[in-house]
Amino acid sequence: MNRQFDKIDIGSLELKDQVVSINRVTKVVKGGKNLSFSALVVVGDSAGHVGYGMGKAREVSSAIKKGVEAAKKNIVRVPITSKGSTIPHTVTGRYGSGSVLLKPASEGTGVIAGGPVRAVITAAGIQNILTKSLGSTTAHNVVKATVDALTRLKQPERVARLRGKQISDIMTEGKHRRSTMEQRPRAPREGAIEGVVEPGASPAPVAATAPVAATAPVTEAPSAETTPAAAPDAPPAAPEE
Repeated sequence: MNRQFDKIDIGSLELKDQVVSINRVTKVVKGGKNLSFSALVVVGDSAGHVGYGMGKAREVSSAIKKGVEAAKKNIVRVPITSKGSTIPHTVTGRYGSGSVLLKPASEGTGVIAGGPVRAVITAAGIQNILTKSLGSTTAHNVVKATVDALTRLKQPERVARLRGKQISDIMTEGKHRRSTMEQRPRAPREGAIEGVVEPGASPAPVAATAPVAATAPVTEAPSAETTPAAAPDAPPAAPEE
């Protein structure tokens, strides 16, 4: 889906450039080797505007200069909340095999990111955010996936205007949806073994069993068949004559 971006006048922005990576490329030709450099650069004004670009040249300085010029042509606007200096909602950006997850964070959290993601987030001016790189670790893919995630962000004012609702109603719906998803029980995975608790799933409660009362040992009465009967007393024998 092609997203439409507003035209930004870069002449009024105080852009600062930051080099993300420099790659040396050697091309073997008939006469020897040709050495060149490619630079990936990120520019931003730390106030909601960020862009990236790549430059190639025989010298490092020339490659960085070309990258800065290319980055200024790809400036995008990033919505940042006035409270907490974070993003409005959770979003995932993708480019190629790279995938980056961005989540809003409370004030005082800081920028939890590393490498290329931190360069883009810092240039945009976001001060509190949680990030996670889920796919490729190539600098080009990570930077482009991060910028793609930032361009997918939606401003609460614009969403409320499109839906014909108040901003408070939009924020309440989001909180209710998150709480409902957290309380929803997880369905058992197909092929799961019964009795084995999966990671992240809470074990089922065990029903309490009543204690078994101790019973006195039962002794069996001797049976009449096995117990010999007592012989009656025989009369005294008569005396012989």
